[in-house]
Amino acid sequence: MLIPMADVPRWYAERKPKDTVAVRHGADALSWEQLERSANARARAFAAKGVKPGDFVAIGLPNGNAFFETSFAVWKCGATPTSLSWRLPRGEASAVLDILKPSLVVGGEADWNAPNALPANFVPDGFSDAPLDAPVARYWKAMTSGGSTGRPKVILDHQPAVTDTTAAPPLNMPIGASLLNPGPLYHNAPFIVSHFALFAGGRVTGLVKFDAQETLRLIEAERVQWVNFVPTMMHRIWSLPVEVRNSYDLSSLETVFHMAAPMPPWLKEKWIAWLGPERIYELYGGTERQGRTVISGTEWLAHKGSVGKIDESCKLRILSADGKDVAPGESGEIYFLPNDGAGCTYHYLGAEPKRRTDGWESLGDIGRLDSDGYLYLGDRLADMVLRGGANIYPAEVEAALMAHPDVRSCVVVGLPDPELGQRVHAILEIDAAKDAQAVVDGMAGFLGDRLSRYKHPESYEALDMMLRDDSGKVRRTLLRDERAGWLKEGRDFRIMPARAKATAE
Repeated sequence: MLIPMADVPRWYAERKPKDTVAVRHGADALSWEQLERSANARARAFAAKGVKPGDFVAIGLPNGNAFFETSFAVWKCGATPTSLSWRLPRGEASAVLDILKPSLVVGGEADWNAPNALPANFVPDGFSDAPLDAPVARYWKAMTSGGSTGRPKVILDHQPAVTDTTAAPPLNMPIGASLLNPGPLYHNAPFIVSHFALFAGGRVTGLVKFDAQETLRLIEAERVQWVNFVPTMMHRIWSLPVEVRNSYDLSSLETVFHMAAPMPPWLKEKWIAWLGPERIYELYGGTERQGRTVISGTEWLAHKGSVGKIDESCKLRILSADGKDVAPGESGEIYFLPNDGAGCTYHYLGAEPKRRTDGWESLGDIGRLDSDGYLYLGDRLADMVLRGGANIYPAEVEAALMAHPDVRSCVVVGLPDPELGQRVHAILEIDAAKDAQAVVDGMAGFLGDRLSRYKHPESYEALDMMLRDDSGKVRRTLLRDERAGWLKEGRDFRIMPARAKATAE
């Protein structure tokens, strides 16, 4: 039955045994009835703050039960939620809010200076928690992303805020699934899969912060059936002592998805051998939903390195630089086209899509197809750094570094990292008269108000030479590949580790 997303908590509160848990974070459990009542009270509080049907509401909350109370409250207002990291520095938050123009910000940092906001610890005292009806939001979510220039953009999903309670969720998720969410809810995939589990009457167990052993403990304790990881999480779980990793009962686990970053083949083989190929799945695609591929572990063993075949909802082409289709086995840029046509799944605020005149769109990736139609990814077309499942744009990091008075110029590249996939490395042009190590030692403090912590460089290289020509151009790929080769050779090229290592968020 098709119902508004806003009505999901009430739907299951009326149909499930009383006190059935909907969401749990640590010792805090939220029943369906509690979720419904709290979301109703919050929705009335948001309306009192000026939220109207069709508005955007920015949610800057950490993982927790209050996040879901808030997302459902936004839908109950007929509005669209946008999830942001609650720790965004003032500059980044300001850029996003300027594009989004939300009628309300819930949570976030005090220095975001949002014109209309409620604090993270807000409690809707004095507002009725009785059922309410509201118009259905035109867009069920509006997630943020960077662009090739490092400027943020907002991706409006064209699916309205309705859901079918009788339809099976996507990605092998069973109706009524016990789902574990180990990722931050300001990322698109954790936001989607957690809510889809609830839409289908499931139970969401969330981690406030990822912990490898706690993940395994919760899978056993909550009889988790479905989980989505990024490869960094899978690496950290695999790095646990074997006796710890094998001490937990994971027999309930039916599906492990991974996405958002390249998966090292050796690590995928370990997980397939550990849990079985029938439980391991991978998805490749974008928040925009122009297209996607999915591959099971069983298929992967026959097509090692592939990210799967194109989904039935869309089409895929590999084009050369001159816009011609390439032959199987040849590399080119990956283009998607939904079956219902260009622009049917999303549109941007703050950016324009990379769309050809015939409607085909690119995510900026390079790939090839084999003779069976399986896709294999190559290097990113752009210079984006994929660190632990998070997209980091060099231009954004470089702009922050260049604000330092002792940095004349800089180039940021991604270098191979066995755990994170890539790490951020900054090559700084610093005057020889300056103490380069002192500059690097103070960089974490300098960047603190300019850049999210996970985007901070983890290593630096100081050079007394021009990195860019007079037009500002730089041979970034050459610099990156050269240093990656040096790392492989174990060569010392004046790397200086950052004093405070960044952590993946």
